[in-house]
Amino acid sequence: MASKDTNAKPASTRTSTSKEVDKDMNTLIQHHPLHHHTSPSRSISFLIHSLGLSSFSYSFHYLTAHPNHINQAYGWHFQYLTIIGLALATATFILGLLADLTLSRRIFAAKNIVSMCSAPMEVLITVLYWGLRMIDPELVVPKELELPFSADASFHLAPSVFLLLDLLLLSPPWTISILPAIGLSTVIALLYWYWIEMCYAVNGFYPYPLFALLDTSQRVILFGGSALLMAANTAVLKWVHGKVNGRLGRRGGMGGGERPGRVS
Repeated sequence: MASKDTNAKPASTRTSTSKEVDKDMNTLIQHHPLHHHTSPSRSISFLIHSLGLSSFSYSFHYLTAHPNHINQAYGWHFQYLTIIGLALATATFILGLLADLTLSRRIFAAKNIVSMCSAPMEVLITVLYWGLRMIDPELVVPKELELPFSADASFHLAPSVFLLLDLLLLSPPWTISILPAIGLSTVIALLYWYWIEMCYAVNGFYPYPLFALLDTSQRVILFGGSALLMAANTAVLKWVHGKVNGRLGRRGGMGGGERPGRVS
């Protein structure tokens, strides 16, 4: 007579766990009831992702078509947070376009997960870059590396615009809360600081002139403040998404008791 497996979970427990996993996945892949454009789709969603990838491709092509000493330096142009952000934006839109072509919900969910990192980072890049340029352009770009406006906008403005369009028009509400957002942005800030110091040890210069003007304590303030700003971007983008698209209540209707876009 076969012995009973005492470790086996009851069927009801397994079913409940499965339903919870499916519910979490559906949060990432559902079409928000107040969205005017379906995604993934082969219409508006496909068009936005195609235009975004065309812009990002132009930016990467510009780096190779107009080489400078950074092309031969250790780390290439990936010394710049701008180019790291551009690569993340490209990955986000590649996943979005693949989801549009295949109508795959899993690829669409992956796109939304990457977007939780790439969109706040690109908004951070746009705010820091144009803000510092208003103070002194040479804090972020040496005179010999000055870009024409079309290229400058493609690197430091277009990615955030396209990612915002994707978030507000084509994506369900983000599931990340404020504390994980702070943790994620802090890890990114520390990794980038380590990376540029590694590049400096080989190249003998920093990618952004501002870094050479700061001592260690000032860099702690810069990177710590940037991490908090990126996390704040996540909170603000969640709030804006709620304002634009509304927020569902617990029972599937519009939540009358919750402020739209509230960050949990």
